[in-house]
Amino acid sequence: MKQRSETSIWRHWLKVARGTAASTVRGWQGMVALQQVGQPPSPIVLYEFEACPYCRLVREVLTELGLDVNIRPCPKGGKRFRPEAKALGGKAQFPFLVDENTGAQLYESDRIVQYLYATYAKRPVPARHRLRNLQLLGSYLNTAVGGADGFSARASRQPEKPLILYGFEASPFTRPVRERLCELEIPYTSVSLGKEQWADAGVNGIHASVGPYAPVAGGKRERFLNAHHKMMVPYLEDPNTGKGLFESRDILAYLEKTYAQ
Repeated sequence: MKQRSETSIWRHWLKVARGTAASTVRGWQGMVALQQVGQPPSPIVLYEFEACPYCRLVREVLTELGLDVNIRPCPKGGKRFRPEAKALGGKAQFPFLVDENTGAQLYESDRIVQYLYATYAKRPVPARHRLRNLQLLGSYLNTAVGGADGFSARASRQPEKPLILYGFEASPFTRPVRERLCELEIPYTSVSLGKEQWADAGVNGIHASVGPYAPVAGGKRERFLNAHHKMMVPYLEDPNTGKGLFESRDILAYLEKTYAQ
């Protein structure tokens, strides 16, 4: 039993290391909240799957804008949300974004990125996002280095209420949790907590600030810190059980025990 536990720990840290390398290859896009836009009255819904390079481009922009979305995981072989996406949009193609606030239903990552910037940031897409071939190459490399976990569906029990995951796209600790949620087809609200200032730099619980850590006043990180008394991601809330968990390895164990079949 001890040997199995130690093997599991090493496998987990290997996954985190690969996630770190993948984010580095990608230039750590999806780490910084460049602009904090207001949250729409009705949550945006994104049908996607974790290992998809095109979906990653959209998730990165969601972090950049600080937008929270409801994720409907659609891994290969998934039977929970893929039929729902096809019924809404007419085809099983991802990413697929549905925004009840405007009536928009959009395929194609570049169209979705343009829409998010125009609608919620009220400005043109930054120049780097217009370098589509370069962006896609970086995202494909991210998948190649980070691995294809989050690609195929596994049997699971569907929760009555969606879970809530706090994190940001480039976080190598958040990535394994998103992968597992995708594989298990568990719907969740993705709350974006991208870094808002230089003092936010660093690994979990260790920041670049000199002296006591202080998040940006009025920012999402300040609200999170006030609510949970620690600034660390990922953080998972499960309204079905009342559980709240830090630490990606603990979250993965919880998801396996509670929802995997």
